[in-house]
Amino acid sequence: MSKSATDMNYDRHFEDALCRLKDERRYRVFADLERLAGRFPHAIWHSSHGACPVIVWCSNDYLGMAQHPRVIGAMVETAIRMGTGAGGTRNIAGTHHPLVELERELADLHSKEAALVFTSGYVSNETGIATIGKLLPDGLILSDELNHNSMIEGVRQSRCEKRIFRHNDTEHLEELLRAAEPHRSKLIVFETLYSMDGDVAPINRICDLADHYGAMTYADEVHAVGMYGPRGGGQAEQQGAMGRLDVIEGTLAKAFGCLGGYITGSAMLIDAVRSYAPGFIFTTALPPAICAAATAAIRHLKTSNFERARHQDRATRVKTVLNSAGLPVMPGDTHIVPVLVGDPEKCKRATDLLLCEYGIYIQPINYPTVPKGSERLRITPSPYHDDAMIDGLAEALLDVWERLDLPLKHRSLAAE
Repeated sequence: MSKSATDMNYDRHFEDALCRLKDERRYRVFADLERLAGRFPHAIWHSSHGACPVIVWCSNDYLGMAQHPRVIGAMVETAIRMGTGAGGTRNIAGTHHPLVELERELADLHSKEAALVFTSGYVSNETGIATIGKLLPDGLILSDELNHNSMIEGVRQSRCEKRIFRHNDTEHLEELLRAAEPHRSKLIVFETLYSMDGDVAPINRICDLADHYGAMTYADEVHAVGMYGPRGGGQAEQQGAMGRLDVIEGTLAKAFGCLGGYITGSAMLIDAVRSYAPGFIFTTALPPAICAAATAAIRHLKTSNFERARHQDRATRVKTVLNSAGLPVMPGDTHIVPVLVGDPEKCKRATDLLLCEYGIYIQPINYPTVPKGSERLRITPSPYHDDAMIDGLAEALLDVWERLDLPLKHRSLAAE
């Protein structure tokens, strides 16, 4: 063996890659958090300086369902009765009864014939889109330019031709559909609620175009399911379009407070994905306790509107208070409250100050999650953030903005 080969320092390549991220201000630091069931959004932050209490302002456990007594009770009871693991893939002893019940509950939630559960929302998108695309003859996928990375990867792995339409621009989408061969298989993939800006898709208009040009529709409801609609069916239910969509994808890890992802659709489509998708066939199923907890959360939110109503009230109050203070809240009509920073280094410094000096945890959102120059704090209120917490957040943000010389908007008259 040559000396050059034996002297190869592989770790240096990884160190160089990490240095590039740090130079670009894109290196991510994780906060070691200990959530406190029954006291959400309170948590304990463990750092090199010890443990201290913090308030979490960026959780995707939007409704606090991870601490709901029915959800915890279902998980504990099922784990005691059935054990912790699933026992295998779906084909090898992993199709346990709580998972079958969960899929029935999800199909009912979205008024579809069938549902298929995956290990995460990322996998359900990546595998679902890729498999559907591969099964379509001469497939063309039309994808919104702001779709999540999981959807982008699904489109790439499908090996279909792709065309990107401008974000929520149905006129551009129609141009692309009109230019496509009339008899070609077409799939439109989009999110119903975009998590970084908090804006929603014009679902009915997209469905109108799909009907007119003979395209299928695939809608990601990850940030909307459980949150909108009379039964928590998402933005599609809210906009009266649920029955018009061919495939609705969602997650169990956000509003439902658990883990996993899924797709719903016709029995034939779901059976085809079940039979062909490597990301489904070759991975262990979700454990029974997780499935039982998710089912309990879905059933609760189908009948309880308290959490949704309180959540919207809290989100509205956060926006009102922060806007009145002159903070640069990016406009939007949903529960996502993005506050523009516009600089990656200051974005990270802002969150460090909030955490270390105010006990407020907000994760900085930098490139590539958002475009360069649009770095932001992504605030997600919950039903359990009270008025005092909201006022304290505004005061802390104002102090941080002043210390970092970040620009404010003009204060509203209400704040004078």
